[in-house]
Amino acid sequence: MSDLDPLPPEDAVDLYLDARRDDAAKWTVTSHKYRLRPFVEWCREAGIENLNEVNGRDLYEYRVWRREGGYSNANVEELAPATLESALQTLKRFLKFAADIEAVPEDLYTKVPIPDLSKTDEVSDSKIPPERIPPILDYLDRYEYASRDHVVVLVLWHTGARLGGVRSLDLRDLDLDSNSPAIEFHHRPDTDTPLKNDEASERHNRINAGVAQVLEDFIEGPRREITDDYGRRPLVTTTQGRACRGTIRETVYKWTRPCFVGEGCPHGREIEECEATAFKKSTKCPSSRSPHDFRKARVTKYRNDGVAREIVSDRLNASEDVLDKHYDRASKRRRAERRWDAIDR
Repeated sequence: MSDLDPLPPEDAVDLYLDARRDDAAKWTVTSHKYRLRPFVEWCREAGIENLNEVNGRDLYEYRVWRREGGYSNANVEELAPATLESALQTLKRFLKFAADIEAVPEDLYTKVPIPDLSKTDEVSDSKIPPERIPPILDYLDRYEYASRDHVVVLVLWHTGARLGGVRSLDLRDLDLDSNSPAIEFHHRPDTDTPLKNDEASERHNRINAGVAQVLEDFIEGPRREITDDYGRRPLVTTTQGRACRGTIRETVYKWTRPCFVGEGCPHGREIEECEATAFKKSTKCPSSRSPHDFRKARVTKYRNDGVAREIVSDRLNASEDVLDKHYDRASKRRRAERRWDAIDR
């Protein structure tokens, strides 16, 4: 230990994140920042002021603490296996960096107790059935036509784009006047709108005339005419400029609450007393879902409709293996029906 340079855990994390900015996408650095915050908090609670002091036993205790939702910002009693595994993999990478700068023993990172995941554990169970989406769109079309919420939900559903893809759109990325309207996704990391797979995520996606009309009416109507910090004209705007990721995420949580589209509450709650009816607390509803779940539903719908995997892969910028493993949420029975539909011709 005497050969190690003393370093507070929070300072070590700052150095790690700064180093990752040279070789990782912005969202990777951000995700690692959030994954390492609990470790810094745990060190503080454990009275560890010098990263040199952390040993293998500490790492196991941290794993248990993290698994059981010990982090102050955790909203769960127990962390999902896949989430815990991701957190510990990031911690392992961080400790390898810490060893390189002589803040921990060279082999400490090998002692991070990474859980073995089953195939079931590797895949998130969170999903939204595709048939839940049309009623939401019908409601928006009737009561909140061409609103910002309508545009966010519509683009997410019709393109299957990731949250970051929708946020990245500028007015110049829309071709609404031609006979083949389309949306283009561009990787622009230097102006704060990177795409998940960098340039490989760039694509030209056709949209139908109905979607194009809603976008046109939004641009000519409710959209706030505002530029972002880089002089760009975003499609989805707020009073501050380009909508942040949280704004888009909260929009989807809001509209996937069953009570919001006249379905009532499937959880037996009194709607007048339910805290999840408040916009900022929509995640408290057990049925609210994220933009990522929208993407899963879009893949499932395409595949149920017989769209070939390679076409879905190209449109959504995801490999066929990833589509099958993480996005296609059809049941085994439904998948068997698809196979039969393809065979019985």
